Amino acid sequence: MINVYPAESRYTADHGWLKSSFSFSFAEYYDPQNMNFGSLRVLNDDIVKPGMGFGPHPHEEMEIVSIVLKGYLEHKDSTGHTATTTFGGVQRMTAGTGVVHSEMNPSSTEDVNFLQMWFLPEETGLPPSYQQTNFDVNKMKNQLLPVVTRNPSSDDVAHIHQDLTIYLSDLEKDKQITFTQQSGRRIFLFVIEGDVVINGDTTLSRRDSARITDTTELNLTTKTGARFMLIDLV
Repeated sequence: MINVYPAESRYTADHGWLKSSFSFSFAEYYDPQNMNFGSLRVLNDDIVKPGMGFGPHPHEEMEIVSIVLKGYLEHKDSTGHTATTTFGGVQRMTAGTGVVHSEMNPSSTEDVNFLQMWFLPEETGLPPSYQQTNFDVNKMKNQLLPVVTRNPSSDDVAHIHQDLTIYLSDLEKDKQITFTQQSGRRIFLFVIEGDVVINGDTTLSRRDSARITDTTELNLTTKTGARFMLIDLV
């Protein structure tokens, strides 16, 4: 089953310094029918003005992943980690028993646009931790590049305490990607730019998403070219 969620169906908040689009219930947006998709609890598409950001605030019992699409994002937390990330990098934080962190746009001239995802951890009571990884964006071309997973095979892939894998891809026109998974799992597909056609008959446009169940194989093509994220999860 493929359930499509158009970009315009997302809840959007504009605070001047921050524009956010929520794929799931978050902050002032609450819909009891849209709380999560499997272990994926939050997906926020944030644009933050230069020199602005989220000051120190607490989290606990959540796996938090930030992927910068444009600009730079600066992270600081109570465990002593400081890092600045742009496209090609991933920030993963295990909030665990409790952590305080901030996320700021360090640029004085350029907006930062990033996707922040929260996942329910597979176990509670974990010690807080932070990891920044970097991947080769050229390896996204016409394939699914894993950037976050539970059992990473290299230092280019971030480790997460949940049974899931986040893939990124740049798909060219007239190319195809086939994705297969075991039955009983879920697929979340999010189009960052361009368009993606699923199994020849379902088209997603920029910032559209699909929540997919009971489907073990996807054939992905594009009419114009696409950059997208695919999450294989429980």
